[in-house]
Amino acid sequence: MINDIVAVPEEGKNYHGVITKIMDFGAFVRFLGSTEGLVHISEVKNERIASVCDFYKEGDSIWVKCLGTDNRGKIKLSAKRVNQETGEDA
Repeated sequence: MINDIVAVPEEGKNYHGVITKIMDFGAFVRFLGSTEGLVHISEVKNERIASVCDFYKEGDSIWVKCLGTDNRGKIKLSAKRVNQETGEDA
């Protein structure tokens, strides 16, 4: 538990998290204790979707892959690149 608090997300690694907020452009996911990142709408499913709300709601538990950080230091995540049943790469 303490390791989760002080851990730094690693690019390419899968994490289990909880959706904290749904926006038009994606979903914010809390993982590794209090670390948050964004699953952009284009990283929810392999096909184009109209709304993130059609697939997720706040409080849902999902697996995500860390894609790295953007130019502002925000963590980019993907749900479509992880098998939601096993947590392994899709």
